[in-house]
Amino acid sequence: MPLNNKQPIRVAAIDAIDGDSRIERNDYVVVEEPLAIRVAVRDTEESTSLAITMRTPGHDEELAAGLVFTEGLVHHRSDIREIEARPHLNEVIVRLDGSVKVDDERLRRNLYMSSSCGVCGKATIEALFSTGQERLTTDATFSRELIHKLPEATRAAQSTFEHTGALHAATLFDCSGRLRIIREDVGRHNALDKIIGAEFLAGRSMESSVVMLSGRVGFELVQKCVVARVPVMAAVGAPSSLAIETARRFNVTLLGFVRDNRFNIYTGSERIV
Repeated sequence: MPLNNKQPIRVAAIDAIDGDSRIERNDYVVVEEPLAIRVAVRDTEESTSLAITMRTPGHDEELAAGLVFTEGLVHHRSDIREIEARPHLNEVIVRLDGSVKVDDERLRRNLYMSSSCGVCGKATIEALFSTGQERLTTDATFSRELIHKLPEATRAAQSTFEHTGALHAATLFDCSGRLRIIREDVGRHNALDKIIGAEFLAGRSMESSVVMLSGRVGFELVQKCVVARVPVMAAVGAPSSLAIETARRFNVTLLGFVRDNRFNIYTGSERIV
């Protein structure tokens, strides 16, 4: 497969050690590069830096859309007039509709996100709890058998992970277990932003779906699902205490250690039948 520096993987020369032998060979490695996400407000050519995130190149427009949505800058698809990707600059500009009112102070935060951590901290927690986000009330239910199948279905769809073994995945399934979309990234929060952004740009609701995550669950991932109105979050790893507290507060079903035909239900057990 042809590779360049804007694809998710590239070739690296390595020395492979096996017992007493040393073999020089090529290996595939995942690409990690910065992406500057900028926002242009009120129909102007000027843009303001919202965030710099370390991500795996690919689906940058979805990543930007997911971030501005889950950060509360936009609420409807019509709020975004255009998304301009500039891959040669590692930059995306989200141009908002002139009617959108944006908190200038929020734009001045200039967020920096590593590949291992999303937008987190006291200010973000307080913002989520004070901006009118309502508890999820969907009556969608999911069978135990469906949940058991999620890890294998996700793993089978991870095309880039197959080459590198170094990517997180976020996968969206409907309540019948059909895989709707999967995105991979070196950052788990980026992978989730990409699927949320894709659904947001397509104008599709996520209120009868389950998100499967390939790692642990921190607060920032639950926060994104609350904004996107995702009722069920399942993860291979464990949730943090704040993730559990946030899921309980907003009535999100949170499942951890979903693997090997078992899982733990931390909140919202009534949706698992």
